[in-house]
Amino acid sequence: MLFRSSVAAVEGVADRVEAQLQDRPEKEMSTDEVGRVVMDELKRLDKVAYVRFASVYRQFRDIGEFMSELKDLLNAKE
Repeated sequence: MLFRSSVAAVEGVADRVEAQLQDRPEKEMSTDEVGRVVMDELKRLDKVAYVRFASVYRQFRDIGEFMSELKDLLNAKE
């Protein structure tokens, strides 16, 4: 069960993603573009949620790709 603040945080992400996509001059966009916007927001909100989403969105083929993403995430933090 999500805490109230967690629900608010997720709703905030959804609102920011929606606003960012609606502010674009192009009314059509690829799922890749939508996925990148969602990933950027998740990276700021919750690193674990980001990695979970990235593993599906980027369709990691093996553990090496997964580990590479984790290393990039850890290095960005430093």
